[in-house]
Amino acid sequence: MLSELNNIAKQFQVEGEIESIKPLGEGFINDTYILKTIGEDSPNYLFQRKNKTIFKDVPSMMDNIHNITTHLKAKIVANGGDPLRETMTLTKTHDGRLYQLDEEGEFWTMCLFIDDSVSYESADTPELAYSGGKGIGKFQRMTSDYKGQLVDILPGFHNIRFRFEQWDEVLAKDPVGRKSMVMEEISWIEDRREEMLQFWTLVEEGTIPTRVTHNDTKINNILFDKKGDVLCMIDLDTVLSSTALNDFGDAMRSYTNTGLEDDTELDNVSMDLEIFTAYTKGYLEEAKSFLVESEMDYLAFSAKYITYEQVLRFLMDYIAGDTYYKIKSPEHNLVRTHAQYKLLQSMEAQFKTMQDVVKSYL
Repeated sequence: MLSELNNIAKQFQVEGEIESIKPLGEGFINDTYILKTIGEDSPNYLFQRKNKTIFKDVPSMMDNIHNITTHLKAKIVANGGDPLRETMTLTKTHDGRLYQLDEEGEFWTMCLFIDDSVSYESADTPELAYSGGKGIGKFQRMTSDYKGQLVDILPGFHNIRFRFEQWDEVLAKDPVGRKSMVMEEISWIEDRREEMLQFWTLVEEGTIPTRVTHNDTKINNILFDKKGDVLCMIDLDTVLSSTALNDFGDAMRSYTNTGLEDDTELDNVSMDLEIFTAYTKGYLEEAKSFLVESEMDYLAFSAKYITYEQVLRFLMDYIAGDTYYKIKSPEHNLVRTHAQYKLLQSMEAQFKTMQDVVKSYL
């Protein structure tokens, strides 16, 4: 395998001689390696095999990343920053492409490794949540004037109308006979259907604008320098044109949960208002300069929207027979449904306060 990796890596414009290629991280979606070169004068690289099952149009995905990082680099240079550290830098193949196909038809890509950077696996303090908010807000601010087109590589992503079409089809088919066992849970979805569709209609009509969005806002997709300041967003595979609210809402779903996504002890699960407040402060310090009134009005709501969508998706997968998410037990998706619903209820109970927090930073 190592010789195969070396052969593929040599198709890219690597500066210096390759010293080693070793796995990096757990690789839940892509297979990621760090490629180290000999000597201090040549850079190291991140080397990835992209998951073509999830990303069905890798060439377009790489075009999206190239277009956004090119836009960011121009901004960074104009501001007197370092374009090699403050955004990703893609490495092309010797014939100028953004990816290399191997003999099995797998897609490989490469970018510079940003040395002397720090990342975190969770935002478990207000200080980290604040920094996470600044990271997403800064990315959105710097891309808010991007005029190009991005290919929609994940059709239906965070589109609740699309999710309801899937939902209705699964309920009609009830393929494994579970529907009758979860009628109460189904009512959780149906009771909020109209509210969620009303929000999404504002996006469809353009009242809430679409922008460049990251769509994977975990804090481990933000790099910091050793002083604790935000360097850049990484893992741009999911960059799309969508509402900026999706990034905010998705971050709140993951950052503020005091329990686990699949917590069996529902008393552990709630929305941490202190974390919500810190993230919102950091985010709006960067983002309020470009957000329009409709986006600010629905910023707090987006946390409910994304969490509701995840309740729906976990429950839908349970009813469908566990065809999408990996499970550890037959009831795993139902456990996830209950835990996410508890988080949603906590957000609903604190919603007025969440709105007040947003207003306080505008």
